[in-house]
Amino acid sequence: MKFHLDEKIWLIASFGVIIGMMLFTGYQTFVLGMGPPSHMETIDPQKVDETSPFDEPGLYQIGENEYEVVMTLQLFSFTPNEIEIPAGATVHFTLTSKDVTHGFQIAGTNVNAMVMPGHIQKITQTFTEPGEYLVLCNEYCGTGHQYMATTITVK
Repeated sequence: MKFHLDEKIWLIASFGVIIGMMLFTGYQTFVLGMGPPSHMETIDPQKVDETSPFDEPGLYQIGENEYEVVMTLQLFSFTPNEIEIPAGATVHFTLTSKDVTHGFQIAGTNVNAMVMPGHIQKITQTFTEPGEYLVLCNEYCGTGHQYMATTITVK
């Protein structure tokens, strides 16, 4: 089978782009550490209220200017509902859902995650600027979805 010169050029260029993208993605993942999290923790969604740490959701200071927020998401609400932290604090969010898939988005930051029943989601964010940050469920979760919001107050 003979190829014309134009066909050979397009084949070589196409394979070059594919190989280049694979190398670029590999570089980002392994050298820059930009890959998705590989650990997956699970929980029985029927026993969230009985399973540590979700049996006592809330804000906990775990170090100097470092906090952990243990939060459960359920139809149209977040528990705890309001969070207050000092400016410059690093916050580790540990999240799970009791019922359906919810979204967890903090407006004005890069925090955006899907929280599924039976899975534990962990996210870390440093809040450098004081103010009120709106937390939204950005995954449709039922007829009252538009009311599912809370705030993080940074002082």
